[in-house]
Amino acid sequence: MEKLYLGKGQFPPKFFDGAAQRILDLQRGDGAIPWFDGGVVDPWNHIEAAMGLSILGHRDDAESAYRWLAQTQLADGSWWGELGASVPVDLEDHKFKGDGSEGEPPVRDTNFCAYIATGIWHHYLITKERRFLAEFWPCVERAIDFVLQLQSEHGEVRWAADDPHRETADDALRTGCASIYKSLECALRIATELGHPRPDWVAARSALGQALRHKPHRFDRTWDSKERYSMDWYYPVLAGALQGEAARSRIAGKWDLFVEEGRGCRCVSDEPWVTVAETCELTLALMAMGQPVRAMELFSWVHQYRDDTGAYWMGYQMVEEIHWPQEMPAWTAGAVLLAADALCQATDGARLFVEVLDEDAAQDSERFYRR
Repeated sequence: MEKLYLGKGQFPPKFFDGAAQRILDLQRGDGAIPWFDGGVVDPWNHIEAAMGLSILGHRDDAESAYRWLAQTQLADGSWWGELGASVPVDLEDHKFKGDGSEGEPPVRDTNFCAYIATGIWHHYLITKERRFLAEFWPCVERAIDFVLQLQSEHGEVRWAADDPHRETADDALRTGCASIYKSLECALRIATELGHPRPDWVAARSALGQALRHKPHRFDRTWDSKERYSMDWYYPVLAGALQGEAARSRIAGKWDLFVEEGRGCRCVSDEPWVTVAETCELTLALMAMGQPVRAMELFSWVHQYRDDTGAYWMGYQMVEEIHWPQEMPAWTAGAVLLAADALCQATDGARLFVEVLDEDAAQDSERFYRR
């Protein structure tokens, strides 16, 4: 099957069983979910995969993934994260090489750390278990407080903390900050649900939103611009920092640069490589913009990259006409399931990226779902 059109009420769970099974096959006994067999683990991609498990009802396995995070959280609220993007790919078999030790040293990436709030809130939306929410509140609170220690007076959040074994640039990533913006929203939803006032988080999220909308000079100050990456283009929309006409204008401005008709969304503008995760995230951005028909069409293209087992290849190299790399990461499966749920509204987790909290809501629960 190369195309599958999904809309509200049309979620086919058996069709996606293979995607969930891929995550389960990769999940370790301690709950951690690596990128690939024996591969690197970072909190963000681990959580993306765990959210996929929640959607298909693998509740115990998802909670095992979150408990692994609670057990490995550092005293300051952060986590070490391995940079999977730095792992080399073997040019002969097109697979990742080794276990990540060949890549860069681990970092305390602020976006990696903040994403725990997004995962915990998503799981709660599906299960409605306040016990679970209360159990993980200390973990979420420590993580968000760590992240906000690295927010500048201008609103952006530094991409990573300095550590003894490596120095990190004092700079910010637009994609990472947009993801943090969504994580702050989720953290505020958790805090409000549990009755914990955090007005400082409200102010921090507002300042970050202002930076994302009005201070482009605060990003990519010390390295080459990341504008060639599609995530830099759509993530402010996906995260809700840009809405309405601003969101529509941003997506329209580079649609033809990044989107290959009938294929998907490129990872970078100057490479003939479409990736399933980016295509699914762009689907979510379109849903956040209120364009479900367009999102449905885009998502229909990803199933040509579905393996016979039901798992999804990471991407497709359009010139060589091969799946590249020859990997089916857990987080790719997670992204597919998140997009499918958003389109079909199979669970209450579908609200995660579609509804946006007003920046000035100040933990007023009656205003939480006003766009």
